[in-house]
Amino acid sequence: MDFQLNDEQKLLADSLEGWLRKEYSFDHWRKLVKTEQGYSDANWAHFAEMGWLGVALPEAHGGLGGSAVETMVIGERFGAAMVAEPYFSSVVLGGGLIAAAGSEAQQAEMLPRLGEGKAKLSFAFAEHGARFALNDVSVKAEKVGSGYVLSGKKIVVWDAPSADMLIVLARSAGGRTDAEGLGLFLVDNKAKGVNRQDYRTVDNRRAADIVFEAAPAVALGDAEAALPLVERVVDQAIAYLAAEAVGAMQVLHETTLAYLKTRKQFGRAIGEFQVLQHRMVDMMIHVEQSRSLALYATLALSRSATERAKAAAAAKVQIGKSGKWVGQQAVQLHGGMGMTDELTVGHYMKRLMQIDTAFGHADHHQRRFAALSNAEAA
Repeated sequence: MDFQLNDEQKLLADSLEGWLRKEYSFDHWRKLVKTEQGYSDANWAHFAEMGWLGVALPEAHGGLGGSAVETMVIGERFGAAMVAEPYFSSVVLGGGLIAAAGSEAQQAEMLPRLGEGKAKLSFAFAEHGARFALNDVSVKAEKVGSGYVLSGKKIVVWDAPSADMLIVLARSAGGRTDAEGLGLFLVDNKAKGVNRQDYRTVDNRRAADIVFEAAPAVALGDAEAALPLVERVVDQAIAYLAAEAVGAMQVLHETTLAYLKTRKQFGRAIGEFQVLQHRMVDMMIHVEQSRSLALYATLALSRSATERAKAAAAAKVQIGKSGKWVGQQAVQLHGGMGMTDELTVGHYMKRLMQIDTAFGHADHHQRRFAALSNAEAA
């Protein structure tokens, strides 16, 4: 099998790397994340102009109809630059859910606006006590006239402070952990009954806890059969996060290697000490193993549901464990300044920690992989 990027994918990678190198330096990133919004509207408009927001969207709705590989290419480059703009929330999750679950009319209305940078979305799915189980949902969706009203609380809703619309996973029927009875609902972020508590996450992104009090909503597709579609989009999101983590780990490896060549101790560059050379080799191995699993998760998105889920779980285990190890080594080899705000390595490590917990940490997905394998064998 040929794992090389094709010419169009190479051009996409080159355009991303060229712009990010010129316009998205670490100093630029530090200034952006300290603003109230946490990112730049000008950058978002540029992403739309370059077609990056529409790469994965269907051609029928103004997108470029790209595959998951193009999304992986974007994820790895955005991860290397720690891009703070809400691409993951709006395009990967929001666009993915609309394309998977929305009616033709909803897709025609929202996907072009998303690709043009005129709409931002945020996915509200997590709840207290659910422990990464997507089917554990207590937020209620009650039918009222031609629409619905939502009641309950969602936590850690990524990029919710700047979203125009929320996509909420809520229960319209059944018990709290039933697989049936779950639907996706569109809610205006400024609607009556939407009460947000905004905050910064450890990696300097924005998130919110949201309490819905009879908030008006519109069903996105079937109001009782959304779980399989959500699981598929979440596996797509995990593949993207794996690519983003690879980009971050690659930068940590390169940055640490460069530091070891310049930092001197006992009259010698510390990179000449064999024990530290061994650590750098181990870091590189972790990066390449993560890259392989990220590619595996990406390619498996077009296969059976079981194979897709196993690949996503395997990638999540790998990037969780490798991200923690690579981050720790980078910080330790930089000494005490490794966690200072002025140095990049601590910020990359924080981002990798957040990626590890998104949709379940490494231990959770190790158990998920085992359960899927046992079910397949049975």
